[in-house]
Amino acid sequence: MAISGKIQRISGPAVIAEGMMGARMFDIVRVGKEQLIGEIIRLNGDTAFVQVYEDTGGLTVGEDVVSTGLPLAVELGPGMLNGIFDGIQRPLDKIQEASGTYIDRGIVVNSLSRDAKWQFTPGVKAGDTVEAGHVIGTVPEFAFTHKILVPPGKGGVVKSIVAAGEYTLDDVIATLEDGTELKLYHPWAVRQPRPVARKLDPVTPFLTGMRILDVLFPLTMGGTAAIPGPFGSGKTVTQQ
Repeated sequence: MAISGKIQRISGPAVIAEGMMGARMFDIVRVGKEQLIGEIIRLNGDTAFVQVYEDTGGLTVGEDVVSTGLPLAVELGPGMLNGIFDGIQRPLDKIQEASGTYIDRGIVVNSLSRDAKWQFTPGVKAGDTVEAGHVIGTVPEFAFTHKILVPPGKGGVVKSIVAAGEYTLDDVIATLEDGTELKLYHPWAVRQPRPVARKLDPVTPFLTGMRILDVLFPLTMGGTAAIPGPFGSGKTVTQQ
């Protein structure tokens, strides 16, 4: 049963909803009649504080706030390189097709195209044992090659896998013995870090070609750096 509450107060992009007992932190909710997208950022008993990611103009006290029970997630797979997305991975070109020049509030579109077909080349066969992070095949997109991975938390013996050919994101490309179905993409919660087996120490220098950086402020491949400075001082030019 969906967890549903009522808007108690509205303050800019923030909405306070009561009656949300059972809701969880960072769950995505649908707010009001237009089903605006929001995220629970604080809970106090059955009161939820929601950050709405769309214009809250027109919302009124008493409208419904319904939890989806799912965290904010992105879709990882072929098609990401050919898209321009907003902050919650909604493709702007698909939004324009659905609503025109002005974006309708509450609009829902797939992050990655379900119609496009991708050339999949399997990398495992029936009977192979795979674990989370194993590459089960590849898909080219432009000059980049996507490695289709077993999602975190999944694994087992491959029961069947498709032959090389063109498939959509919704096609099942492999099935494990326990019934798990694998596709060309999988969702991933944005607040959950990707698992790693080992963190490598940065040991290779990153040569920028600018002597003042390479000598006085050396950087490493895979490392991080900050360029503080006032407006117009050349931070972005140096970064580029």
